[in-house]
Amino acid sequence: MDKLIPDPPFNTTTPNTEASEAEALLSDREAIKRALDYYLDPPDQYIEKPRRPSTMFMIAPEMDSESLLVQACESLASASVMASDFAANLIGPQRHTVLAIQQIIMLAELAVNRALDNVDPA
Repeated sequence: MDKLIPDPPFNTTTPNTEASEAEALLSDREAIKRALDYYLDPPDQYIEKPRRPSTMFMIAPEMDSESLLVQACESLASASVMASDFAANLIGPQRHTVLAIQQIIMLAELAVNRALDNVDPA
């Protein structure tokens, strides 16, 4: 039985297309290498320098740990109340987000309270 449609040629590529495919693969490899070098081995200009805090608002160096912990505890308590009041005026996902923030503040407040208890157990 004869076929109406002949078989396609076995090898349709020409040397020019093979060369262009090889060049495309080579340029892709170079692009991949540049991307990996950029993200995994950044140049010196992208390496973070040590953070130097601003001296505009400084805590006096002679402050004792107990006073600092008391201040942190009061600040966290105030932030917790503000977040809770703010959440009362919201609905939906925004409310859940603010309540989650309020819970994180509350957990930090508990940690500061425990540190304060460790400093002055009486």
